[in-house]
Amino acid sequence: MDIQHERILEACRQLRIDTMGEQYSMLAARAAANQLTFADFFEALLKCAMNAKHTRTKSMLLRTAGLPVLKTLEEFDFTFAHGVTKKSVLELSSMAFVERAENIVLLGPSGLGKTHLAIALGYIATQMGIKTRFIGAADLVIALAAASRQDRLAALVEAQSWHANGIV
Repeated sequence: MDIQHERILEACRQLRIDTMGEQYSMLAARAAANQLTFADFFEALLKCAMNAKHTRTKSMLLRTAGLPVLKTLEEFDFTFAHGVTKKSVLELSSMAFVERAENIVLLGPSGLGKTHLAIALGYIATQMGIKTRFIGAADLVIALAAASRQDRLAALVEAQSWHANGIV
């Protein structure tokens, strides 16, 4: 590795664009082999960094969402869940209700897939870059009741973790 490459890697580390530093050599070699312009090379480098950032963001959103397990809509059995139409679930999966600042409530008897749907929608939201927090109804009621007894209810409701910019 030459001195210039080491300086580039160090600059990328300091600027916290490590992916650019890691991909620089490979993209530079490809640009030289294909006789790309500097602008084409630089655009490829920026795209690489942007893709890495999006991947890290999705990963962080998924970790902080608190999903107990990973469930998807593809795994959901629509034939078993009476009253749940595939069309309505697909509409919810567009996350348009988040943009419209609307609430959704999943109600019904045990075993119909409310938690599965909530987790699947939460996962979709994280992959769309929407902050999400999963909490079961019982846990939410317990937390709210405890906060109320301690006169901390307003602080709890105002806390970012309880009203993410997307789905709770």
